[in-house]
Amino acid sequence: MTTTEPPVVLAVDDDEKLLETYEIWLSADYDLRTATGGEEALAKLDEAVDVVLLDRLMPDLSGDDLLEAIRDRDVDCRVAMVTAVEPDLDIVEMPFDTYVAKAIDESTIRETIERLLARADHDDRLREHYAVAEKLATLERRKPESELAASAEYQDLIDRFEELDSTLADTGESLDRDDIVSEIARAEPADRIDEAADHPEDKP
Repeated sequence: MTTTEPPVVLAVDDDEKLLETYEIWLSADYDLRTATGGEEALAKLDEAVDVVLLDRLMPDLSGDDLLEAIRDRDVDCRVAMVTAVEPDLDIVEMPFDTYVAKAIDESTIRETIERLLARADHDDRLREHYAVAEKLATLERRKPESELAASAEYQDLIDRFEELDSTLADTGESLDRDDIVSEIARAEPADRIDEAADHPEDKP
């Protein structure tokens, strides 16, 4: 009889209460590792890790720097930035797979993990295609259309999406950006959705 090992999730946040909450939410279904800072996270990072939940604001090593360190190690894991920092155009060059703006709830975290685990067997180009699509969807949900229209970084991101889309079209693996937007909307906490509805002037 074979047993399937649970996916390994590494949660990194200096808020110990949040890590305790992750334990309650996730430990029954995932092999959960936790770290309160960047150095501890790197010590617990290995090839077994499937998904990293990463805060951006930490005292010893910022989430941005830790993200670079994870990629430099060439560990084959997906990374979700889970943070109170609202996404700005600086995310264009950041090598994460998805961006989740706090506040969060259990369903948001679980849907995010499962969405990233579903991409585990994709090749690098398709994974990048998903990551670019998620960045576009995140920015389009958070930034005014006028700001995006004036952004060279945003246009570069669109160009990269279209380049990947064209490359993957022959394989039948090109993505519908509307599907990605819908996935993010389903996973987004209700209070964030309500907040966006209260400020329609900020929507593209």
